[in-house]
Amino acid sequence: MSLPPLEDLVACHQCDTLHAARTIGNRHIATCVRCHATLQSSRPTALVSVLALASTAFILMIAAISLPFLDLDIQGNYNATSVIGAILAFNTGRGVPLAIAVAFFIIILPLMRLYAIIYAIGPLARGVEPRKYARQMFGLAETLRPWSMAEIFMVGVAVALVKVAGLANVTIGPAFWAFAALVVITVISDQLIDRYTVWEALEQKLAT
Repeated sequence: MSLPPLEDLVACHQCDTLHAARTIGNRHIATCVRCHATLQSSRPTALVSVLALASTAFILMIAAISLPFLDLDIQGNYNATSVIGAILAFNTGRGVPLAIAVAFFIIILPLMRLYAIIYAIGPLARGVEPRKYARQMFGLAETLRPWSMAEIFMVGVAVALVKVAGLANVTIGPAFWAFAALVVITVISDQLIDRYTVWEALEQKLAT
């Protein structure tokens, strides 16, 4: 049995299983035969929803790095910190590489990915011609997806809070909730986005 042309194959973003692309009906989805991840979907408002979620996540990220994150009170010794303050706490000696890595993985790369998504699909969601480097920016967003680790940061914070809660009075700041909302919105956005449809739309519009 001959395989379809390479351009008609869709690789699952979860397990890399190859599938033949097909035209699906309105409000239907196509899932991976191995891991059941969504490969294609036909939801007219999906791009608008992804754009709205990415824009919201971008704003939440700015808030999360600007506002107070945690307040600690240990036997009368009060200390308030933000995400930026936590990173700068490691800016000397052997902690510098750690500070740089944390800044990249939980701030810079997530912001770059969100901006790339907004740049690439913003015009598509509005039904106008995509921007000049839309394909490259969407490719960048896909490349950065495994390296945007805001959710890993939140898991680490949750574990630390469990250990610290018995030693100090902890007050959760607005940046903590902004980060938590950011993680939830990012997960929902990644589930909604139909990568195959976006690539096809970019190919067709840029070719005209």
